[in-house]
Amino acid sequence: MSEMNPLDLPDADPFEVARIAAEQIAEKTGVERHDIALTLGSGWGKAAELLGETTATIPAQEITGFSKPALEGHVGTLRSVLLPTGKRALVIGARTHYYEDHGVRRVVHSVRTAAATGVKTMILTNGAGGIKDTWTPGTPVLISDHINLTADSPLEGATFIDLTDLYSTRLRDLARTIDPSLDEGVYCQFRGPHYETPAEVQMAKTIGGHIVGMSTALEAIAARQSGMEVLGMSLITNLAAGIQKTPLSHAEVIEAGQLAEPVISALLARIVAAI
Repeated sequence: MSEMNPLDLPDADPFEVARIAAEQIAEKTGVERHDIALTLGSGWGKAAELLGETTATIPAQEITGFSKPALEGHVGTLRSVLLPTGKRALVIGARTHYYEDHGVRRVVHSVRTAAATGVKTMILTNGAGGIKDTWTPGTPVLISDHINLTADSPLEGATFIDLTDLYSTRLRDLARTIDPSLDEGVYCQFRGPHYETPAEVQMAKTIGGHIVGMSTALEAIAARQSGMEVLGMSLITNLAAGIQKTPLSHAEVIEAGQLAEPVISALLARIVAAI
């Protein structure tokens, strides 16, 4: 029988669990503090190789609160990378998705752990469906805002956090100095794991959404609670249901991510170098 994740205990303090995890990362990497963290979603994984010198790689499940990813495309490791600027990046290849039904605490644990390591800038990436029919598969898009359709939150109790400028205008402007062609849009997080129906996609479009997916929004809220500046980026792996006239498949998402990975990973590495 596998050991219970401490975040599953009702009386656990998730920030204390994150603090313990951060101490373990410091011990295993030999790096006391990290400056930037990146959660690399589907299609973004090669960025880890391009950021700088990887000085330590840890299986995520060796760190308190983390578990093995359930989704293909996530490598299941935490990497400490020395950037050319001298800053330190923590690369998270172990995302827990909301649809895995482990609870929101585990979904946002990687973000809270990053904050506990000293991170001030959180970069959240994902593969997602596009609602704008001008976006072709393989297009990287900046996230300007989100609509949380999970009916859940990482905030517990009477915790009130302002999300007015959750996705940093400064960081989006900086990204466009690297690639002026970058478009942006509002990300809608659905619960998953099923893809959205055409009617749900039209609902998202009607309420102001441009991108649909199954991650990121809950993590971004937790990042803001922890005082981090957030940059969000989506790789459009397919047009969303009803916009795309053919059936959707996970194989299609993986293929689009693999084809786009070299280009978007290089772009992300250049953005990180400029932060």
